[in-house]
Amino acid sequence: MADFPTQAQIVIVGGGIIGASTAYHLAKLGLKDVVLLERHKLTSGSTFHAAGLVGQLRSNANITQLLGESVKLYQTLEQETGLATGWKMNGGLRLACTQERWTEVKRQATTARSFGLEMHLLSPQEAQDLWPLMDVSDVIGAAFLPTDGQANPSDITGSLAKGARMHGARILEDTEVTGFRIANGRVTTVETDRGPIACEIVVNCAGQWARKVGRMAGVNVPLVSVEHQYMITDRIEGVTSTLPTLRDPDRLTYYKEEVGGLVMGGYEPNPIAWGLDGFPKGFNFQLLQSNFDHFEQLMELALGRVPALETAGVKELINGPESFTPDGNFILGQAPELTGFFVGAGFNAFGIASGGGAGKALAEWIAGGRAPYDLAPVDILRFGRNHQDVAWVRERTLEAYGKHYTIAWPHEEHASGRPLRRSPLYDRLRAQGAVFGEKLGWERPNWFAQPGEEARDRYTFGRPNWTDAVAREHAAVREAVGLFDQTSFAKFRMVGRDAEAALSWLSAADLAYAPGTITVAPMLNARGGVECDLTAVRVAPDDYYLVAGTGAATKDFDWLRRNTPQGLDAHLIDVSSAYGVLSLMGPNARRTLERVCSDDVSNDGFPFARAKRINVAGAPTLALRVTYVGELGFELHLPVEFTATVYDALMAAGADLGIANAGYRAIETLRLEKGYWASGSDVGPDHTPFEAGFGWAVALGKTADFLGRDALRAAQGQRLKKRLAGFTVDDPSIVLLGRETIYRNGERVGWLSSGGFGHTLGKPIGYGYVRQPEGGLDEAFVLSGAYELDVATVRVPATVHLAPLYDPEMRRMLA
Repeated sequence: MADFPTQAQIVIVGGGIIGASTAYHLAKLGLKDVVLLERHKLTSGSTFHAAGLVGQLRSNANITQLLGESVKLYQTLEQETGLATGWKMNGGLRLACTQERWTEVKRQATTARSFGLEMHLLSPQEAQDLWPLMDVSDVIGAAFLPTDGQANPSDITGSLAKGARMHGARILEDTEVTGFRIANGRVTTVETDRGPIACEIVVNCAGQWARKVGRMAGVNVPLVSVEHQYMITDRIEGVTSTLPTLRDPDRLTYYKEEVGGLVMGGYEPNPIAWGLDGFPKGFNFQLLQSNFDHFEQLMELALGRVPALETAGVKELINGPESFTPDGNFILGQAPELTGFFVGAGFNAFGIASGGGAGKALAEWIAGGRAPYDLAPVDILRFGRNHQDVAWVRERTLEAYGKHYTIAWPHEEHASGRPLRRSPLYDRLRAQGAVFGEKLGWERPNWFAQPGEEARDRYTFGRPNWTDAVAREHAAVREAVGLFDQTSFAKFRMVGRDAEAALSWLSAADLAYAPGTITVAPMLNARGGVECDLTAVRVAPDDYYLVAGTGAATKDFDWLRRNTPQGLDAHLIDVSSAYGVLSLMGPNARRTLERVCSDDVSNDGFPFARAKRINVAGAPTLALRVTYVGELGFELHLPVEFTATVYDALMAAGADLGIANAGYRAIETLRLEKGYWASGSDVGPDHTPFEAGFGWAVALGKTADFLGRDALRAAQGQRLKKRLAGFTVDDPSIVLLGRETIYRNGERVGWLSSGGFGHTLGKPIGYGYVRQPEGGLDEAFVLSGAYELDVATVRVPATVHLAPLYDPEMRRMLA
């Protein structure tokens, strides 16, 4: 036991590629007091049986960047450590065999160019020239990414482990974590079967055991194990060491070269969960029994692509369980339940592709106290209450696994585990044709079908089947009045004697106003980036009501709680489930409200950006005079038990005023026209308020200091490196979804962060950042020049805007 450490600054649990990469990068950053614990031997969990394909393209620029960091590392790691990694940059092919898939691939090519990733579109013959063994008779086209590749998972992990040791980290095998000691909201000691280790930070990289390890500390890690099979063949004539990796999503399969033969695996639509009752003790370097019957469906699809497989010898059918998550993205970041407890797990069978970059990002996160860049799609804070139940997580995860190679349709919704969280209006709205979407377990009406219309989404890259329905709802809000059920909003209260002081530090806005004031309250990180986009209502001197987006519930609560200065009498409470929210929007909103409310809701009695306690149809209501659609609006927050009563009263009161149910897709088309940003897509931690165009919400001169103020003061008056702008296209048939490349005078300057259609304008609308890192830019630069948008590899002329597209002299909003 003499060599066993009794304390360390950082303890990493798990010796797969993610744990080894995190240890390597932490040590390279100069954090020498790092100990990695592996219950058996390095790679003995799932890393040793990983297929080893390394692809980079994802739908998010920062995740693509993270995967690119893996490639950069794998290119140099062997030279640094002297241990082979098996890395080959032999490129990656992706096939398209239907017109819909070809559209998806062309949109992916646009995304790749937006993010600076090289990707070429090929004809079937050009693809076959790179991969001669395949039959291309059904192929329409292909994409080739020359910087993709493949690696040997065990070798890369061994090389990372050696690099970690070279830089001062310690690695202890045959050391099982048995529990944690926790004090004052953080882990103080890791208990092992060899003794305790006192520490400051724990990093849970335990792979498919990460949920079990997290549970020991009271941390929820939403992942489950799924069987994943691939076949290894004997040598096949014509298979060379330079053969690119191949993904054939229409046939659900992937391929890579291995010792002159092929590895072929895939993602079947009927996956098999594993470990439902826990994992067998001593499950190390073990595989599951090969399931040839289940693999047959993939084999039949593969034979049509690679006829040589019919006569090839089969060395082995590998069946290894791997960890998968409910949304198909991996999990990084600090757990909301504890301080100093980080997670790097749930890699959905692309842990080798992610390993280098994920370990680097996680190490920088730990060392710097914040994510190095916006990693929201993989942040553990994206999960919520619905992810606490493992049965629900498993059901959703199996659906996500089955969709791994299906077309990623725009606006696609999951079907599993629904309905779960429902507003009191769910049944009423469903009976009236509501087609629901789901976010963080909440059922939310996306649009409403009229009698005779099919009340379901039909997915397409073209004009969706719900376009006319959303246009009706859009018109109702513009011309009459629409009623939205937004009960799913995240809602918090900050209460206590020092509530104002706490929020004054947390927010860049001035919140020292009298009760009844509503403030757009951006909350920034130390770099000046927007971490939270909240609406703050001061309801009393010691009480603030805070409203956030549905999907931000965990993230925003965590940010507020962690960054509230210690010692203040300020207490954060999540009241999301206590209140229903009905948003009454449109020029007839006031007339409708007046019919069920005796309080003064006139413009003089209830001006814009004010909150007022009123009674609506007998319900005590906190009414907010705000809008996200560019029209006169009232957000009605009321105890949840009154929601149905007030809804019925409003619908009856507005019947002759043109009132209509409206859903979230209409909110999107309306906000696009009005130029309101979408938090999480248009605005996030990598964007300052100045860059996002709402510097007006920042009170740099307020008396109270606030988080991010120094960064904003340093940036004030300087030329921006990027600026959020709006874009319209005159051709109404063009479909903007986001990630389309922005060209200015023929030069690539950015990509759209969101896109859609404005039914009042009759035009496609998108928003995105115009970037000019060298020399910076100003509004004159943005507004000059000729713009084009690359839509599925076709450039279309676009007009740039910095002012709202729909703004009839604020007539309706301020009426």
